[in-house]
Amino acid sequence: MRTLFFTKILFLISLTGIFSNSMMAQNTEAAMDQIIESAYKPGEPGATVLVAKNGEVIYRKAFGMANLELGVPMKPEMVFEIGSITKQFTAVSILMLMEQGKLSLNDDITKFIPDYPTQGHNITIHHLLTHTSGIKSYTGMQEWQPLWRKDMSPAEMIDVFKNQPMDFAPGEKFLYNNSAYFLLGYIIEKASGLTYEQFLEDNIFKPLEMNNSYYGSHKKIIPNRAAGYQNQDGFTNAEYLSLTQPYSAGSIMSNVDDMLKWQNAVRDNKLVMASTIQLAFKGYSTNDNKPFHYGYGWGLNEINGSPTLEHGGGIFGYTTNGIWLPREDVYVIMLTNRDDLAPEGISTRLAAVAIGKPFPVIADGVELKPETAAALSGWYAFEDGSFRNIIYEDGVLYSQRKGSSRFRLIPLSESRFAFENSLSMLEFSKNENGIHSVVFKNRINEIRGGKTDKIPEEKKEITLSPEQMQPYTGEYEIQPGFSLVVTLENGRLMTQATGQAKFEIYPESEVKFFLKVVDAQIEFQRNKDGEVDSLILFQNGAEIRAIKK
Repeated sequence: MRTLFFTKILFLISLTGIFSNSMMAQNTEAAMDQIIESAYKPGEPGATVLVAKNGEVIYRKAFGMANLELGVPMKPEMVFEIGSITKQFTAVSILMLMEQGKLSLNDDITKFIPDYPTQGHNITIHHLLTHTSGIKSYTGMQEWQPLWRKDMSPAEMIDVFKNQPMDFAPGEKFLYNNSAYFLLGYIIEKASGLTYEQFLEDNIFKPLEMNNSYYGSHKKIIPNRAAGYQNQDGFTNAEYLSLTQPYSAGSIMSNVDDMLKWQNAVRDNKLVMASTIQLAFKGYSTNDNKPFHYGYGWGLNEINGSPTLEHGGGIFGYTTNGIWLPREDVYVIMLTNRDDLAPEGISTRLAAVAIGKPFPVIADGVELKPETAAALSGWYAFEDGSFRNIIYEDGVLYSQRKGSSRFRLIPLSESRFAFENSLSMLEFSKNENGIHSVVFKNRINEIRGGKTDKIPEEKKEITLSPEQMQPYTGEYEIQPGFSLVVTLENGRLMTQATGQAKFEIYPESEVKFFLKVVDAQIEFQRNKDGEVDSLILFQNGAEIRAIKK
């Protein structure tokens, strides 16, 4: 689950290589080395990785460079901005104050912020913790970008977003929200009488001897600080962002060793009681009883049947991910100083190796009978409105989502298939009448579908001249550290999301384009002066606005 300080949720295509059973016959260290080295190359910004079992380190290494300008190699002790993993610390701080009787999870936020305009709604601390408040997330606001370099007090930042219209009524939806966790930091200050920074220092960092963890700052001398880099046609120093602005939603800095201390303290109930921390580890539901896989600062997922609690982070020049598997007591923390390679896929594969459940690969495939493949072939309609065509060709089964490219399916049994170079799966079944249905699985997320005779219409591509498409080129920021870069190459309009491959987008009108690799559309927007200033990405029922830089 990609819940970052600046969340990233598009073009979910795994970039890491896959490893075979023969490699897995080697030791775990070699298997993990190969997974990481396939992505993090010498001479480039890199990563530190720690894997622990039962609270003890079983793998701890560094890859790549910590500082390109000074030629400093990465080492495991390096300190990074951890981005949205900060939300775990904020959530536990709230729970600590709850145990002290200084607040209730059902308190309206106006108890601590009396002048906050709730627009007639009852917005509780629980709503903030679960991303169900409906408050506008400031990191998605066009008005925020000009403020990046400005040091601001919590009250000044709250003024930036507090008068924005609500996205929905509290509890109506789950929508990842940085404003909510920013408000939680301010509530911590009001309830405790300490600044957020001082609360962390006095109640978490010092008691746990997290001596390499900080409330982030560009001014302080931070020993072993890894420099952050962004990659747009070459590495550059990360864009400056005053760390007063991520605040309790994303401003903590730490290293892998301190993060293990944090994880062990949470596991061992050193900060709050076992019954209290379970409030953070369970999923919740919207007002209409639709469940979502997020607790308080932890996302709920699974790895090949083993439940996980995890969170990622993304902030200018840094991406991070932490995964805990309570059943096996395995913890994986991965910190990187680049924003072009998201670590979720890699850390998930590392965790799978650590628990002895590596993801299936081609070498694991079983022989697929032609009659079985033929019976599975055809169009399937899914409950989210998407369509997928299962194609059997030259002895190979493929899956092709409407408007997308083909992906090879690797048979693990006659009914269960893995997507090549991906963590996704398809599982087929049939009823008593022999009609097939299917479940698309991306870890904990499942989308059900059934065979259909209604073949969806394909989008019709039109022709635009290079002159018509040229105004659309540029960088469109979805959230800091995550952008879509649009380029014009040989008369084709291309788009590349941060950390992902470059894909062509095809015009269906003068302003609307669609992708073929995924079922997604892009519509470019113009301001009152006729200049292209933003785009809207339509994918999986979501509308995501990106501002042109």
